[in-house]
Amino acid sequence: MAFEFRSVPAIHVETGAANKIVGLLPTHFAGQKRAFLVTDQVLLDLGVVDGALADLEENGFDVRVYSDVVPDPSDNVILAAAAKAKQFGADLVIGLGGGSSMDTAKLVAILANSDQPLESMYGVEQVTGVRLPLVLVPTTAGTGSEVTPISVVTVGETSKMGVSSSILYPDIAILDASLTLGLPAATTAATGIDAMVHAIEAYTSRLKKNPISDQLACTALQALHANIERVCTDGSDAEAREAMLLASMQAGQAFANAPVAAVHALAYPLGATFHVAHGLSNSLVLPSVLAFNADMASAAYAELAGVIGLPANGHALIDELTRIADSTGIETRLSQVGVTEHDLPQLAEDAMKIERLLVNNPKAMTYDAALACYQAVL
Repeated sequence: MAFEFRSVPAIHVETGAANKIVGLLPTHFAGQKRAFLVTDQVLLDLGVVDGALADLEENGFDVRVYSDVVPDPSDNVILAAAAKAKQFGADLVIGLGGGSSMDTAKLVAILANSDQPLESMYGVEQVTGVRLPLVLVPTTAGTGSEVTPISVVTVGETSKMGVSSSILYPDIAILDASLTLGLPAATTAATGIDAMVHAIEAYTSRLKKNPISDQLACTALQALHANIERVCTDGSDAEAREAMLLASMQAGQAFANAPVAAVHALAYPLGATFHVAHGLSNSLVLPSVLAFNADMASAAYAELAGVIGLPANGHALIDELTRIADSTGIETRLSQVGVTEHDLPQLAEDAMKIERLLVNNPKAMTYDAALACYQAVL
């Protein structure tokens, strides 16, 4: 079997690591002293960024914080951040937050150091130029964005575009579980299921599935399944939090190389149109898409069921994921997030435009099938 596997050059896992971020920077970063830190206002207000800020400033860095990141960041948000980074003269970009902050930081790192227009970057390996040094620090156990070369951008009112380029891999990913301790149970559940989706879709990805991504996906799914309800019950469980963060990262490594598919394609329009958080969007459509795929992916789903200690059949996997969503109390129907029957045809149309993901699905997704998947979870 011929395949390629890529990941970030360095990953540091340690509780409290964000508070000593300067000491973890690669040695070739020695000349950098103007750090542009990308986060969101909630994390800034909660003090989650304080430790990293203090460490940078105490070590002589001039720091500019950009905290206007919002869920599903638009091209306007990203361009505004990049303009501020360029004006500041940033020579280092740090993304500290959830997937939206990290995705924004990735694009800021290239846009602030390049004249290439953002719209010309959409697609696979379309980025040119050299990015600024980049450090990513996740505060949720879900997106795995800290180890992927992908950034998702909301364009216009309802469209999502992806930038996928090896240039966007960060120089270092720092996993500090203490940053996730304050996450509400609902966010913990949705982001955790998001990571489980990454593992499942990587394992069944049609075009680039490989032995390394398979092993990472299985290891991640096993740990996520073992810990997700535990951390939703006790958010202060540091051991379980770290296990979730590490598993989310492993799932990210898996899908960075064996890309995600129809679950994500159907989830994206929910985020763009109804502003549903990405993890919850994935969780909402997961059961119906897995059921649609079941006849073509039955063997792989049975293997994954066995990995998490269930009877080795695909229906057991689907039932268990549905049970977890129910047990954590998150929304499980589209109607709970404002979607109506009238909205479904447009959602299906929008999903069918995301061909870069649909090509990875184990079973060909049609408009009628997408519509039926939405109807099943309305």
